[in-house]
Amino acid sequence: MTEPLQPGVRVVLVDDDALVRAGLRLMLDGADGIRVVAEASDGGEVPGVLDAHPTDVVLMDLRMPGVGGIAATRAVRARPAPPAVVVLTTFDSAEEVGGALHAGAAGYLLKDMPPARIAAAVRSAAAGEPVLAPDVARRLMATVASAGGAQERARAALDVLTARERDVAAELGRGASNAEIAARLYLSVPTVKAHVSQLLDKLGLENRTQVALLVHDAGGGAVGPPTGRPRG
Repeated sequence: MTEPLQPGVRVVLVDDDALVRAGLRLMLDGADGIRVVAEASDGGEVPGVLDAHPTDVVLMDLRMPGVGGIAATRAVRARPAPPAVVVLTTFDSAEEVGGALHAGAAGYLLKDMPPARIAAAVRSAAAGEPVLAPDVARRLMATVASAGGAQERARAALDVLTARERDVAAELGRGASNAEIAARLYLSVPTVKAHVSQLLDKLGLENRTQVALLVHDAGGGAVGPPTGRPRG
């Protein structure tokens, strides 16, 4: 039996540490506009929890003894009309960040972030905004992808975009919000939203954070207009 609909961002907490879950529940249930509707102690429990509780955001631990966060994220995002998944962990290696984002996570946060920023990130994820911790974004952009021609494939994928869409993609790679992109590129917020929707469709991606990962794979600063194409 599902719970009656109530206003607010509905959050499911997934962490194998009961004390961490208790702390997150206390913090988030006291935040404006957020409700913790359920908890799970392992990624394998998540499908059943989501069947029972309408959910907007899953706050997902990464390393758990049963089904880990990356596999659980992939399973969540394979569901019809899935909730956003935000990884909340103490680990920020490039391999783990990339694995989580490739699995479909909308964001990646570190557990040492201030409570107010975690709550704000939950609201942003529910609204479709990027939620990368600043340290994670810097690490992501500083790492140059090279294995298996990933950089070349990423650059080829981005080449289908117009010059303005590439500008927007580069800002997404930096973790910018729609308002920040609008200010930096002298566009209106609705125009930014239209560009984001268009480039997601062209790239065959499902969220802004996957665009950031593609920009990272392309080499970050290498995201400029295609050869011979004027910027405008």
